[in-house]
Amino acid sequence: MTGLLAADTIAEFLAGYVGEASGYGLTALIHAVIIIQFFAVAPLFYIWLERKVAGRIQDRLGPTRVGGKFGWLQTLADGIKLIQKEDLCPGAADGMLFRLSPYLVFVASFGAFLVLPWSDGWVAQNLDVGVFFMLAVMSLEVIGVVFAGYSSGSKWSLFGGMREAAQVVSYEIPMAMCALVPVIVAGTLNMVDVSRMQSGWFTNWFLFHNPFCFVAFWVYFTVATASVKRAPFDLAEAESELVAGFHTEYSGIRWSYFFMAEYASMFAVSGIATALFLGGWYTGIAPIDEGILVSLREVGGSPSPGVTSVGNYLANLVGMVVFITKGCLLVFLQIWVRWTLPRLRIDQVMQTCLKYLLPISCVLFVGVSVWPLLLNSCLGRTTVLPGEALGNKVPRARVHAVAPRTSAVFERDSNMIVADRAGGGRP
Repeated sequence: MTGLLAADTIAEFLAGYVGEASGYGLTALIHAVIIIQFFAVAPLFYIWLERKVAGRIQDRLGPTRVGGKFGWLQTLADGIKLIQKEDLCPGAADGMLFRLSPYLVFVASFGAFLVLPWSDGWVAQNLDVGVFFMLAVMSLEVIGVVFAGYSSGSKWSLFGGMREAAQVVSYEIPMAMCALVPVIVAGTLNMVDVSRMQSGWFTNWFLFHNPFCFVAFWVYFTVATASVKRAPFDLAEAESELVAGFHTEYSGIRWSYFFMAEYASMFAVSGIATALFLGGWYTGIAPIDEGILVSLREVGGSPSPGVTSVGNYLANLVGMVVFITKGCLLVFLQIWVRWTLPRLRIDQVMQTCLKYLLPISCVLFVGVSVWPLLLNSCLGRTTVLPGEALGNKVPRARVHAVAPRTSAVFERDSNMIVADRAGGGRP
């Protein structure tokens, strides 16, 4: 498996000094530190961006003093202030759960980044069930929210926690079904492989593959916005009704963990949309992706993404910038929606999910499954435009990135097929 900074290469290098177990342990620690840097720094930028976007929409300036004309360091100053604040725990609260809840939310959001494909070969864990893992881990965030509301000893915090539980559990169903629409098209849950199948021009992105994928992207974006507690679905933090919702009794650094996890989750769900619908790390311009970047990989080593070389590093760096840019644009859209649309009532939030979005996602799921059959019966092929079918399209980079264990499985299956043909079948 290839990973961030060639995980196997790092592990084998460290194993020569500290042993195999310690080498892989240190490698995992290095990957966690790299990911957590983005996890911690991204919210600093997103909070600043939200203030500036809100100021622009409301015809005001936003941060302008700390860090210069544009207030770049305002969020950092707020973080320093929160660290210095007293960490309070209400007398009626359950002390252990009250202190544990922010960390549960933090870890659940952080865990989703482990399978996010930043570029071709730059992923902490290249899991074959990456989409399932990411959606499952992110759903655990609601446990920390419910614990926070329950353990605070406040009825308003409890109401906020219960609202969040009802909202997130309901919206997870259409969110997962919309994420499965491009998975059905690709035939795999591996987020790296799904991204690789969208190489070439932007018309190859799954967003434009068929009408069901196009609609599924917008439905997914809507339910993902609700799953990360963003307006107009932020009923768990309805300040006008619940003071501040499930985190009313929190202060200082623990309070900041909730918002750090929220903004990180915004990028996480945007990263899923980028990998499944928007071409992942590809620019969508074929001469760049299949010409310039492929030639760049040949500089200083093999063009295979799994090989450590200067060319691969630079090409993957470009891919990571493209991936982060796409994710940031979707985060910007979520911020834009927050300061444009009014908050819904709790009954409207649940009705929107159960009465509209859930049936629509079911139709999309069934439709994308039947679509190739209809095209094959009408046009004699599984795609609208004539050409090579997606199922037979194996990206160039994918051939080089096959792990040794997977190659052994292919070799075993090939030998069995040869034996069957020679012997007339299996015994």
